[in-house]
Amino acid sequence: MGEVSADAPAGEPSAGTPVGGVSADEPVTGAEDGQHLAAVSIERGGGPLGVADLLALVRPTATASPTASPGTVDVHETGDATTEEAGPEETGTAETGPQEAGPEHAAAENVTADDVTALAEAISAVAARFLPGGSMGPDTDFFDAGGTSVDAVELVAALARELGVEVGLDDVFADARPRRIAARRLSAGGTLPVPGLSPAGTAPVPTARAVPAGAAAEDLDLILADLARADALPWAGPPEPVAPRRILLTGATGFLGGHMLLDLLRHSDAHVVCLVRAADEEEGTKRLGAALSSYALPWSSEIRRRVTVLTGDIRQPRLGLPDERWNALAQEVDSVVGVAAAVDFLRGYPSLRQSNVIGPLTLAELAATGRPKPLHHVSSVAVFNELGIASMGEDDPVAHIDRLVAGYDKSKWAAEAVLRRARDHGLVVTMLRPGGIAGHTRTGAYNPQDLSSGLTSAIARFRRVPAFSCLNSAPVDWVSRVAVGVVLEPGAWGYNYHLTGRPNTLPDLVREMSLGGMAVRVQDWEEWRADTVARLKAEPVPELDFLARVLESPTAVKLCEATLRGPECTSERTDAFVAARNLPPAARYDARAQLKTFEKLARDGLGRLPERNDPPYLWFPETMEGALGPVGALPGTPCTLRLTLSIASMYQLQRERRIDIGGELSCALLHPEPLVVERGDLWVRPQGGIPEEHGLRHTLLRYRLRLRDRDGRVWWLEGRKHARARRDLWRQTRTLTVALGREGEPACLEGQVVVPGDSYVREQIDGIRVDPRLSGQEKRAAKLTWLAWFGMEVGRGLLGPFARVGADLLDLRRTPTPTEHDR
Repeated sequence: MGEVSADAPAGEPSAGTPVGGVSADEPVTGAEDGQHLAAVSIERGGGPLGVADLLALVRPTATASPTASPGTVDVHETGDATTEEAGPEETGTAETGPQEAGPEHAAAENVTADDVTALAEAISAVAARFLPGGSMGPDTDFFDAGGTSVDAVELVAALARELGVEVGLDDVFADARPRRIAARRLSAGGTLPVPGLSPAGTAPVPTARAVPAGAAAEDLDLILADLARADALPWAGPPEPVAPRRILLTGATGFLGGHMLLDLLRHSDAHVVCLVRAADEEEGTKRLGAALSSYALPWSSEIRRRVTVLTGDIRQPRLGLPDERWNALAQEVDSVVGVAAAVDFLRGYPSLRQSNVIGPLTLAELAATGRPKPLHHVSSVAVFNELGIASMGEDDPVAHIDRLVAGYDKSKWAAEAVLRRARDHGLVVTMLRPGGIAGHTRTGAYNPQDLSSGLTSAIARFRRVPAFSCLNSAPVDWVSRVAVGVVLEPGAWGYNYHLTGRPNTLPDLVREMSLGGMAVRVQDWEEWRADTVARLKAEPVPELDFLARVLESPTAVKLCEATLRGPECTSERTDAFVAARNLPPAARYDARAQLKTFEKLARDGLGRLPERNDPPYLWFPETMEGALGPVGALPGTPCTLRLTLSIASMYQLQRERRIDIGGELSCALLHPEPLVVERGDLWVRPQGGIPEEHGLRHTLLRYRLRLRDRDGRVWWLEGRKHARARRDLWRQTRTLTVALGREGEPACLEGQVVVPGDSYVREQIDGIRVDPRLSGQEKRAAKLTWLAWFGMEVGRGLLGPFARVGADLLDLRRTPTPTEHDR
């Protein structure tokens, strides 16, 4: 099949060039290709557009005008590059007819190709300052060159300040190539103070095309052109049905790709070739190691021995490899796993297609070159992100392309569409569709730029949750393990799999956060969005800047809305595969699974766990009476402790076994007025069962208080309840031995206080109070959970001394140890 080089003009044959018969930067257009594009678009998963509508999208809408000035350019492009074509000067549309040209239209007509080039070069010079390499061409995508979302914000400000070019941030995200930015800006009309722009010349005003609501004409043009490229793929036979021995993996420096790399090495003997974007192999190796380490993944000498770093770029023709290396790679690897993708919910389809569509198509070409190889493509359930879609099954039709709004959704849809065409060419293609990829259940590692991590951080930080239908998300360790299981099992190749686990519903999330001491308020989506944006602006969190921009972008908001209101993803095939291979079954990503991620989010400043200053989750009073006296003397002065014991969450108990204390202490030896507890802590079994004084006493509870009297003097109090191998267990649980002193000084008073037997049940069981925001059922569950936990811990503490005594009595060792000789 004839192919055309990326560097050669269309129609000139060249060997060893990109798939599709044209450059990845120059889409197929023309009436002759329009009929084919129409047929491609109505394939499985296509939109509801008719053939006539699709033909209208790719046929020329303007005819040559004899009055058009030579060298003019239509700044309303239909492809990646500016198309030089003359057109009529009228401004009418197909439906409304001609309209009178106003001042803005007249200004737009005075634009030449030289004007666009001059402005594009000026924009490139400014944009280059924000890039790692410091250089950028007019046709280079700003984000592909290394720019970030933060850089884009600064670029917009710099263009306005230095060039007087007012460009919207959404325009940059939609298509971040300087030439396209310049063309769109000039088409809007107006005189720009940029040196080198010519005031002369006329340009045709494009005629509007009948495009269905919700679909961008340019995006559809590009998508249809990209679909056509799949027909240039070579035909492939079936691969050998054996487990792979040498695997090409893209995206290994990403969150999911890094985990899949480790799972491929753990669960197979395969050698993995990792495609890494870098200047040379040494830099690529360092980049891969740093990425794995950032996700708490190992990077040992054994791992490096089984990994080969191949420098290349998924966005480039033939991965940016020389012909010899490309052909050698096609022969040496026996499986291709494509994980690399640009995940950005603000960027438009033109900005994402090179990574997300052309890249997978290049991998399909590699898989079909040389010996046949399976291609495993990591897609996304974003292909279903159409508001009102009825079902999301593994073999259900995906969304209609003209009803997808976000560029990311469109790019994932187009990638699947071209790979379905590759299946028609005999290539074995597996579609792996994760939903939200959540944090690791054991290490807590998470993707800071993932939308699900951002939403989780905002919910945990502000204790507000948007109303949603279900959240189709699963932890990265489960997603990676199942995906690798499919890659290594020949019988599983060639099908669609949903790696979404079991969905979380709104009641599930509210209940578990409430039981964890993080009672949340449910808000309507629009109310939650506005409230979260306002809070992020009032309390800036640098790591959540991307979430604020997503929530302020009309396009990205539509994506979020479709995600939150979509139905549950079903995964019958995945469930059957997991059961047959004895893999970890799909489970709901509940509070227990999220615990490590919540902790890491809190450490990184993104989330917030329950704190001492939060409203208490559960509390009850404790009153103790006794006597104090000077150290070494008999206590004789009455003393009363009136305390309130509280916890901010059950997490506080599980992680610290600590209870917060407030209240006051009354004792005439200290001050005529009660001392107020400024800060108090109570630890349950603080030594974890380790005894004191040769096993005679075990610390059951430990109190530490910081008190202040009315004169401003600060005091400290240390108290312990001990467990002994005696019959007075009831008294042991109520008696507190205390010592007090001035801050920074040794103890000057000591004594004992005891909880009266008649108040114990009344205060510490019947007197338990729970957060009033919880429902009656949740309150009962919280109370029973607390009593069960506290009772179990105290029971273990009381049993310890008896178990130690029993062990001493039943010690039948024949050879005494040196320690026993000393005794």
